[in-house]
Order: sequence, then C-alpha cells, then structure tokens
Amino acid sequence: MKVTKAVIPAAGLGTRFLPWTKAIPKEMLPVGDKPAIQYVVEECVASGIKDIIIVTSYHKRAIEDYFDYLPELERFLKKQGKTEKLKEVKRVAEMANFIFVRQKGIYGNATPVISAQRAVGDEPFAVLWGDQFFVAQPPRLRQCLKVFEKYQSSVVATIKAQGDEFYKRGICEIEDFKPGVFKLKRIIEKPGPKKAPSDLAAYGTYVFTPDIFPILAKLKPGRDGELWLVDAITKLCQQKQVLAVELQNARLYDVGNQLNYYRTVVDFMLKDKEIGSKIKTYLKNQLGK
Repeated sequence: MKVTKAVIPAAGLGTRFLPWTKAIPKEMLPVGDKPAIQYVVEECVASGIKDIIIVTSYHKRAIEDYFDYLPELERFLKKQGKTEKLKEVKRVAEMANFIFVRQKGIYGNATPVISAQRAVGDEPFAVLWGDQFFVAQPPRLRQCLKVFEKYQSSVVATIKAQGDEFYKRGICEIEDFKPGVFKLKRIIEKPGPKKAPSDLAAYGTYVFTPDIFPILAKLKPGRDGELWLVDAITKLCQQKQVLAVELQNARLYDVGNQLNYYRTVVDFMLKDKEIGSKIKTYLKNQLGK
C-alpha cells in the first residue's frame, strides 16, 4: 500500500491566542511570509502526497479561502505587472488537491481523524497537526513514509525529549526493532522523567493503516471527556504492529502557544535574506538597553 492522502486537523478553538483567534485561525498566524499551515502542506507535497484533507470548523473559513483561487486578486496583480506575486498566489491554490471537511462530534484530537474517514476511504493515510511543522532533510513525513512503505505498519514520529518535555509530551514505551526504528507498545502522556519508559516523545506525525478507524469508532471519551488519538494508538498497538521512527536532522517549530510562536517568528526573521541582518541588529540594540 502507498500513502496518497494526508489529514491536517485545524478545527481547534485556539484559546491560547485569544482574542486573536476570535477571527484568525491559529494555523493562519504568519511565520515569515507564509501562514503556519502552509509549511505543513508544503511538507506533504515534498513527501509525495498531493491529496490534502484539512479538517476545519465554522470559524476556520479563512483556511479554505487561503488555499482557493482569488480571481479578483489575480486580475489585479496581472494588471499591475506583479508577476512574481501572481505566480506565488496561484501556486498556493495549485500545490495540492484540497479537500475540506467540517469536524463533527465530541471535542478531542481524535475527532478530526474520525471526521475525515469518508474522505480517506479504505486507504493508509498520514496525519499532521496544522499548528506545528518541522524543518528537516529529508522531510519528517518522508522519513515516516519510507518506514511505512518498507514494513506496511502504522508509524509514529518521535524525537528525543529534553527537560520539561517529559511533563508536556506523550513518551513512547518501545522495543528495539531496527536502527532508528522501534516497536511501539504504547504512549504514556506526560509521565515526567522518572516514570518515562524512554526518552522518545511522540510529535504529531502519524501514518496509519485503515485499521485505526474501527478502533476510533469504538473509542470512549477519556481525559476531560474528550476523544484522544493517543488512546486509539495504544489500542492499535495491542492489535497490530506499530513502529516509532526517531526523526533525523529535524527541528520542530510549534506555534500552538504564544512563547513557541514568538520564538518561531524570530527564528524565521533572522533567516530572512532581506531583513535578517537588520532584525539581528535591532535585537542586539534592544537587549543592550
């Protein structure tokens, strides 16, 4: 089986960014010259996936508009002779086949995957969160797909946890399998360093076989009365082989909270060829005050 579809959940309320997210989806917050979710879509495309299923909700219409054609804007850019901007605007709409699905059901991060089932069909598929992305070579999703294509087992991406991440992330209980690849037994949420079964944290990238859907259909609400994907993954591990891949040469950018978002923005500003040196000088001056 080959993976041709990716699901990007983007239906959350984004309460950490209120009042911004009353009108602006957090996935649309700018990082450099793009919204955060575009980096996720571009990674899918770079990994060979062109069918992108984005799960949204009533207040996320801006995401659908962004990945659509805008004829009035395109005519204006053409009339003004702004050919490079015109190419970029059209490229955003043309980079993939976009399918938008409204989330339905109990709140929780398993719900958007359930909502996407009809669009996915009886096929393997990837899941990547819309508010975090990696800069990696090869792309983190490509690293996961390579393992899936070889073993035809569901795959969870991991990176080494450090410091307080043991209190914030799901930590994997694993068995040795191949170099850089492990058999996943379960994911333990926020165990702390003393109770952690390994130093590998699961980081929002999954490749599932269709076997996940019957489990999701029977999933009971867990913590806070929500449906949690980690609970479904643990049940899947009891029925099928699930592999954990330790990502290589990968740097995470998580824009799901304000501190990490601002760090990400600063990193990308400093890397910008046009303004990077000016931003660096500005920050030095500010820190010197």
